[in-house]
Parts: sequence; structure tokens; C-alpha cells
Amino acid sequence: MPQSPTQSQARLLTPALLGWITGLALQLQQSELWPAAPYGLLIATALALLLVLGRLRQQAARLLLIFTSAALLAHASTGLRATLFQQQALDPTLEGKDINITGRISAMPQFGENSTRFRFKVESAVQNGQAVQLPPQLYLSWYGGFRNEDGALLEPLQVAPVLQAGERWSFTVRLRAPHGARNPHGFDFELWLWEQGLQATGYVRAGPRDPPPQRLEQSWQHPVEWARQQVRDAIQQRAPIVTGSPEEEQQARAMGIVAALVTGDQQAITRSDWDVFRATGVAHLMSISGLHITLFAWLAALLLRGLWRSSPHLCLAFPAQHAGLLGGLLLAAAYALFSGWGVPAQRTILMLGTVTLLHLSARRWPWPQLWLLTAVVVLVADPWALLQAGFWLSFVAVGVLFAGAGHETLDTPRTLKQRAWGLLREQWLITLALAPLTLLLFGQVSLVGLLANALAIPWVTLGVTPLSLLGLLWSPLWNAAAQAVSWLGWVLSGLAALPLATLSVAQAPLWAGMAGVLGGLLLVLRLPWTMRLAGLPLLLPVLLWQPPRPAPGQFELLAADIGQGNAVLVRTTTHALLYDAGPRHANDSDAGQRVLVPLLRTLDVRLDRLVLSHRDSDHTGGAAAVLAAQPGADLLSSLEEAHELHTLRPSQRCVAGQGWDWDGVRFEVLHPQAEDYGKARRSNALSCVLRIGNGTQTVLLAGDIEKAQEARLLADGAALRADWLLVPHHGSKTSSTAAFLDAVAPQTALAQAGYRNRFGHPAPEVVARYAQRDVQLLSSAQCGAARWHSEQPRTTRCERQVQARYWQHRASVTP
Repeated sequence: MPQSPTQSQARLLTPALLGWITGLALQLQQSELWPAAPYGLLIATALALLLVLGRLRQQAARLLLIFTSAALLAHASTGLRATLFQQQALDPTLEGKDINITGRISAMPQFGENSTRFRFKVESAVQNGQAVQLPPQLYLSWYGGFRNEDGALLEPLQVAPVLQAGERWSFTVRLRAPHGARNPHGFDFELWLWEQGLQATGYVRAGPRDPPPQRLEQSWQHPVEWARQQVRDAIQQRAPIVTGSPEEEQQARAMGIVAALVTGDQQAITRSDWDVFRATGVAHLMSISGLHITLFAWLAALLLRGLWRSSPHLCLAFPAQHAGLLGGLLLAAAYALFSGWGVPAQRTILMLGTVTLLHLSARRWPWPQLWLLTAVVVLVADPWALLQAGFWLSFVAVGVLFAGAGHETLDTPRTLKQRAWGLLREQWLITLALAPLTLLLFGQVSLVGLLANALAIPWVTLGVTPLSLLGLLWSPLWNAAAQAVSWLGWVLSGLAALPLATLSVAQAPLWAGMAGVLGGLLLVLRLPWTMRLAGLPLLLPVLLWQPPRPAPGQFELLAADIGQGNAVLVRTTTHALLYDAGPRHANDSDAGQRVLVPLLRTLDVRLDRLVLSHRDSDHTGGAAAVLAAQPGADLLSSLEEAHELHTLRPSQRCVAGQGWDWDGVRFEVLHPQAEDYGKARRSNALSCVLRIGNGTQTVLLAGDIEKAQEARLLADGAALRADWLLVPHHGSKTSSTAAFLDAVAPQTALAQAGYRNRFGHPAPEVVARYAQRDVQLLSSAQCGAARWHSEQPRTTRCERQVQARYWQHRASVTP
């Protein structure tokens, strides 16, 4: 029997959707964008294939043709969008130059400890009296001063005024291309900036010798952002002034969470609270994430449907289930708009809107088609969402709620007891389905998440969030919401403190993670139990994956990309050492918390020893976070006895002559000498110099030693010969003397220094010395995280090259 045109078209939809996702996924793997012409040729080819489609009669050929056409269209259209966007990039010749710009603050500013960050829409830009072209949107910081490596204030600046969204300003800035850290499994800051439409970062010049910034006018061009800021400030003004009382501190932290729930200002939540939320699996509730909005829309739809059914007149005018769906979507959209209308919120509203329209049209699509359609709708609007963890979390949650089990929940009348049981069941399904995906994305999953979410979801979604939003009408309700948050925080803190609150495993490769996700979906879908149980073995690879370790007698290095500072992970067969812990950015932000702790967790590393070469903050800034996350690590350092880190872990002084053997690999301390303690005037002079070798290959980690210490090592006849060198003092002109380099004679050297750092590291004359000796000199700004293995001593793998993508910045050779 011949098929009707509608049936035939429906059959073509699935391969078309799969083709679009496939073509997009392939395009996102490009390391470099093509010129516009090849993308145009692909679009023409796809359209030509579609013209042929109507003449084909074989079903298999038609399916293959529609898959190929959709893949070509997705690949080419995304490539063209990216090419056009890349043409607006910052001119490299303008980096680091003083430029006077005029424009408007386009989003709610974020106030930090020593800086204010804000988005700025450029109207005009002038450099040396000449008009210059800048990207339309900038991501700027206004600092209160710059600090040196010891943390002391070097250059006090004019404190940033209280900036307001919509204000028009004129000031001098220094800009640079978007540049972020590149570490294995780490956050891609450059992709985030690309997705947000930001193509340059920089800071306001507000020193005593700079032209004073001028506030020109307040406008109403960004009314929602202005209103968000007024609400956030009003909430925070109700927080008590913390004078040392734990109750006051708890109330202030709770008020910050209320501000985050209302306005989407996640910086209002402290780091310690985020740690508790992640450990208990409720972080999605405290940020305006896709999953948070999905749950908000779902529960709002259930509530509105119930209220609608209480009125026979309303039910006769419009079906209750349709009113619930449409009302839930509109409330979620309004909530997402006021909370900042971030990219995750936008794609979630698109996804929910697609599902809602299908329900309202009375179409019952098979859930795989429904799932794929929602994904493609989002990806057409935001192709780069395919690489974001939030997209996959909300996508799976939508699939479980609406496609897998949501129809019955939304359309079938239920008693209060049945609804409560349904809520608990849906939460169990979401938790189970997301567990392997969470392990794949973050290497950690909460084992108390089901219980914590069972308590937190109704408490936050039905209690805290409504109270917080109703506080817009009567502000004392914000205090009630903060009290509810405090009660919940007390429960969550207790759950997070349990010995087995979280499960951390090594981050599995993609194939293992996808198998785990498929296993989780099989377990929650409405299938026969024999098919559901088939999902259990699919979970094993992601749960039991172990990353390869060096063979006995071998060792490997991973020099993390932490900006201006040192942090090098050394691993043998059964042991691990971390040399330095990177910089501190603020009291609540450091390289340990942002980079090293997540990196060690995803690699499933248990540190045996933390070596802190000396006290400077760009070497010890992340130590507290690392020590807290690695209770089994001992501490070797040159820190003075009164240093605050000694309260966290007793420290042994590093002294030349110390040494130990791990798995056939020898570790030796070459500097400082015992008599240097008490004599050195600069902390750099006490840097612990560590030599690592297996009899064949050798590595030298030199800390921040300078000319005098290099000469001392040469005079003492220290064994300096090494194949791989961590460049002393990040490449400062006070280090890397010719005699020292001749003695070390490395094949490869790495300068761990931030991109366009204010110290000018590595110095041009130092770069020249390495070049004269044919040493491969790498910089973390160009390389990202660097991997080296003793079995392949001539190869250092750079994360920026191994995982190169077209949106990533290519740093020039000069600093």
C-alpha cells in the first residue's frame, strides 16, 4: 500500500535531524575555519541534493540523501556564521595599547573583591587621535590596584564607582584577545566568550597618570539589566553586616543565594556554599541553569494545571493541561529573562517551547523524534551549545520528563498522594539518568543527590524561589526566603559531610561516557525489565575506567595552564607530586580551586606530596584548596614557620641533599642550603629546586631562582644536566643566565607565564638565549597545559595544539 505524503515526510524527519547534529558535530571539530567560498559550495551541494530527493523512489537512498543534505547544511551554515563573527575580532596590533572608548554598560556589573566586571557595548574608539575599529561587545574589568608576586599592592588605582547597567561612559582601556586556560577536561573560557558574543577582554585605565573616566549619562537602553541590578542591590542591602558572628555570616550568605535565585548573579554565592551544593548534587537549583529552568517550568505547569481545573468555567474555555503547559512556559521565560537571559536559559526556553507547541498541536510524536527535534531547534539558534555541559544536562532532563515519562504526569488526573509519588519517581529517574553523564562531564557524582534533591527541589522550587520572587512586591519576604535557605543549608551541609557523599572517578573517554549515558537511559525508560537490565553493564566502563599510569622506572609531567605562576604534576607508577600550586586571584578564587583540584579529580590523582618552592602568592595561591582536597599529601616547602599554610598541614623544610625514590624514579632537592634560611632577603632565593630522573631522562624544576642562586648551584657542582627544564622565574631577565643554560643543556624548556602578563615574562633577551642554544622554548600562553613523558623525551604535547579549535586564541611568540 503506498504511503501518503505526510507519512513519507515523517519518515524523512529522523535522518534529517540526525544529519543536522552530525554535520554540526563535525564542524565543531575544525581547528581552522575555511574561507567563505567552500562553505557556500557545501550549501549549494546540499540544495542540489534536495532537488534530487523528489525523483528517488528507493527509501534507503532517500534516507541517505536527506541525512547527507542536512549534515552539509548544518556544517556550512555554522561555518559561515563563525567566519562572519571571526571577522569582527580584535586587531592584534591594538592589544596592550591605550584606547579611549565611548559606549554603554550593557549588562548588570559583577562586583568582586578588588575589581568590577561588566560588559560594554562600544559606540566609538580612538587611539592616538585616530578612530579604530573594535569588536561590538567587550568584557571589561575595573581594578582597584595591581599586586606583585608577594601579594603586596604595587599600583593603587581609582576605586571603581558603583557602575549601573545602561550608563554611558568614556574611559581609556587596554584590550587583549580572548585568552583562557587550556587544561585537560577543563573549562573552555574562550568558547564561553565566543558563545556570549565577546571578542575582546581588557581593563579600565584609572591610575593617577591616566585620563579620568567620565560618566556621560544614564539611559534606559537596557531596562531589564538595570532592574536586575536594582533588585540585587536591594536584596544584598537587607543582609546583615558581618562583624564576626557565625549567625550573621550565615544570614549574609543565605541572602546572597536569594539574590542569585532572583537575578541570576551566581557570584553572590560563596565558594564554600558552591562546594556543598556540588557535593549534594543540588547546584542546578542554585544557579539559573537549564536544568533549573526545566524543573521550574515543569512544576509551574503542574501547579497551574491544578489551579485551572478548580474552575469549571476555565476548563470549558481552555483545556487545563494546555493552560498548564503554556503558563509554565511563559513563567519560565519570564523568570529566565529577569535572571539575565543567559545562553543556557535561552536554549532551555527554546527546547521547552518546542515541546509545548507539539503538545498544544495534539501531535504525539515518538519520543526519539521529539528529543531530536528539541535538540536541533536549540542547536540552530546556538550551534556551540553542543559542547556545553549545561545543554546535555538539560537535554537529558527534558527527555526524561517530557519524552520518557512526562506525558502521563502532565495529562493524567492524579490524587495528591499520586502526585507526590510521581514527583519522587521523576526525581529518581532524572538522578539515575544524569549520573553517568555527570561522571563523564565532571568526573564526580553525588551519592546523596537523590535524598538531597528530594528535599531541596520542592523546598527551593515551591518555597524559596516563590518567596524570593514575591519579595519584589514586599521586601520582608526576602528575609523569609533567606531563613528558608539557611535551614536547607544546614541539612545539605550535614549530607555533604558524610564520608561517602560523593563518588569521584577518573574522567572516562567519550566512548565509555556515551555507553554509560545509554545505560542510564535504558534503566529509566518504560521498557521491559530484561531490556532495562541490559543498561547495567553499559555503566561499568565509566565507573571503572582507570587512566594509564607510567610504567615502573618511568615518570610523566603535566604542567598545568594556570596563568602567571607554577604548577607541575609529576606522576610515577604509584605516586604523585605537585610542584607549586599556582596563583591566588582573590580571597575566594585561586588556581587550586579553579584548576588544580578539578584537574586532579578528573585524572583520579591522589597526591603523596605537595612541594611549594617558596612563599610568593603565584606559587602558593592554590595550596590551601589543594591541601583541603588531598588530605593524604605531605608538605615540603621553604615557607617560614609563621606562614598560614602551616595551620593546615605540618611542613618539612626543603634542604639541598634531601632525596627519595618512588617506583624507580629518583627525586633530589638541589637548593636551598640549610644556611640560606635566615640569610636570604628575597623569597625567590629560597626556591626549592627539584631534580627528577630515572637514570636515562632528567627533569629540573627550578622555581624562581635568580642569577645568584644559579651561580651558587654552578659553584657547588650540582648535577644540573636535564632534558626538560621548568624555566627559572617564568623567564625573568634576572634568571636563565648563559652559564646556567650551558650546564643544564635542556632539549625542551617551559616558561609558565600568563598571556601578556605585566611582568613581560618571558623576557626577550631570555628567549634569545634559549634560541641561541637550539632549546625548544615553550610558553604556557602558547601551549596551554604541557605533557611530557620520560619514554618520549623529545615530545612535549601542548593542549592547545592537541585540542585545537577555531574559536581558540593563537598567542604570538612574544609575550
